[in-house]
Parts: sequence; structure tokens; C-alpha cells
Amino acid sequence: MKLAPETHNPPQGAQRLSLEALHRWEALEYGMFIHFGMSTFDGVELSLGDRPSMDYAPDRLDVDQWIGVARDAGMQYAVLTAKHVSGHCLWPSRHTDYTVATSSNTTDVCQAFVSACERRGVKPAFYYCSWDNHHLLGSMTPTLAGWEKAFTTQAYRDFQLRQVEELLTQYGPLVEMWIDIPGPLGHEGRRAQYEQIARLQPQALVVMNQGLSDGSELKFNYTWPTDVMTIERWLPSSNRGYNPWHRVGESVGSTRDFYIAGEVCDPIGNEWFFVENDRSRSDNDLLGMRLLCQARNANLLLDVPPDKHGVIPSMFVEALMRLRRNFERMQTTA
Repeated sequence: MKLAPETHNPPQGAQRLSLEALHRWEALEYGMFIHFGMSTFDGVELSLGDRPSMDYAPDRLDVDQWIGVARDAGMQYAVLTAKHVSGHCLWPSRHTDYTVATSSNTTDVCQAFVSACERRGVKPAFYYCSWDNHHLLGSMTPTLAGWEKAFTTQAYRDFQLRQVEELLTQYGPLVEMWIDIPGPLGHEGRRAQYEQIARLQPQALVVMNQGLSDGSELKFNYTWPTDVMTIERWLPSSNRGYNPWHRVGESVGSTRDFYIAGEVCDPIGNEWFFVENDRSRSDNDLLGMRLLCQARNANLLLDVPPDKHGVIPSMFVEALMRLRRNFERMQTTA
């Protein structure tokens, strides 16, 4: 797997979505990642999935506030962690009782999120994690086996397909569907997941997260197939920015070129989920991230976590509004 030469620029490429559709997604430029769920309350990012559902207990949950902040910050789309490593679901899934339906706050957060996005003119997307410490179904997660030995069973993969189908069919059109930790699904598991998303929401981009990366190489054996190259906790390579053309298939003797859009994901502070003592990065750091992503041809998905009350803290709101003002000032003086 390697990048196609910079001069190689096929008219359309072999990818599922047209260049026009991908360029429309790229034009969104800036989105809000929203990490919220059991890890907000147990304080463990990679939760063991052993806490009772009632521990999820936001007492002032205000999903509309999240999306209002996103809109006012100039963000055009938002991605919600519908299910993270804990396995606790932010919607009342029919396939498990480990959901908001059995928690201290039974609000269907996925529905509230999509409705708020529609009201505020922000495009919605969901995140779903294949690393699930609660619903093992015979699988070995990185928690139990380490990264190299983690795997999923067919029983788990079927469970994931059923849950993702709920998200894709019960909650309005999505701009993208994020699948985290796709490696343990195996190639056939990823292909089945990709094809399901493409069938049920053909306009949505499928994101198979490849984890820590500067976008210089696609981790084919971990993420393929995918419509998006994720650049997690890094910025695109400074050598030439993000080159979206990738040559796929050399190992099987059938080379084709794919246009794969780039998306940087990073938190506004240090932590993905809310942590009491976490603080926003400096104004200069945030402005630099925003400008470099724009200059290097990658969207910025900035994580802004709600707190245990279920609201985005004022320190993050204020940092986002300063970032918008600073960014717009730079655009007018450029």
C-alpha cells in the first residue's frame, strides 16, 4: 500500500463515491467530535464495560446545547459516539439492555442529537466502536488480549451489524458513519460492514479509523475498505500536505487508484472524554490546527466532550468562540 504519485490524477478514480460527492464532504472542512457515554461517568477512556447501566447519569443533559455550540463555532457537521469501548449504547437498542433505556437518564441521545442537528443546520454522523468490552460474544478485545491478538467472532460481528443497522435506519440521513478499531473485524468483517453502510445510506462516507497517523500511508490491512483516511492525534505531513490519491491492489496484481479524503481528529484538550482537570489547548495551538488542516487538504474533526451534567463546559465553549474569531480574522487578512 502506498500513495500514488502526486502527478497521477485519474479523472474519477475507482472509489464508490464520485469526486463531486467527496469534494462536497471536504468543503464542510470543520466538524465537532462528541465523546460522551459511560466513560464520562466511570472516568476510564477504555472502559472495562463492567459498570452498571445506572452509572450513566447526566442530570442536565442538553444535546441541543452541544449542537448550538457546534453551529456557533462554525462547524458544519458533528460525530456522536453512539457506542464506545464500554459497550453502553446512547440509544435504546433492541439487541442489548446495556443502553440508556436502563440508565439513570433514559433520553435517546442519538435521536436528540439528530433532531438538534436538523434544527441547527449541522450535518449528523455516528461513531461506533468495534472494541466492546461488555458484549464479547467470544471475542478477545485489546483489553483482554493486547492489540496483536485481538479478534472478533462471527457472533460479535453479526451483533455489530444489527446495531449499526439500527443507527442507519432509525436516525435520519448521516453524512458519515465512523467505525473505530476496525482491525479486529478482519478484512471480510470490514467489507461486510462497509457494504451494509453503503447499502443503507449510500450518500454517507464510511470511515474506518486507522488510529495514530500523519496521513502519509493507508493501513490497508487494518482499515480497508474505507472512504476516509483518518489522521488521529497528528496533522497531515508537512512535506506536501495530504495527498488523497492512493494506489490499492498491488498485492493481488490488480492496481487501481482511489481518492480517499482526509480527516484529522484530535481533542480540544488532552482527553477524548470529559476529565475534571482537563483544559483547552491554547488559542494559538487551536488556530494552528485549524489553519494547517485547511492548508493541507484535510477536514478537522475537533473533539469537544460534554461533562457529567451532559453539557459542554463554558471553558470549551469560550475557546471555540475565540477560535472562530481568530480563524475568521486570519481569512480576511490573508
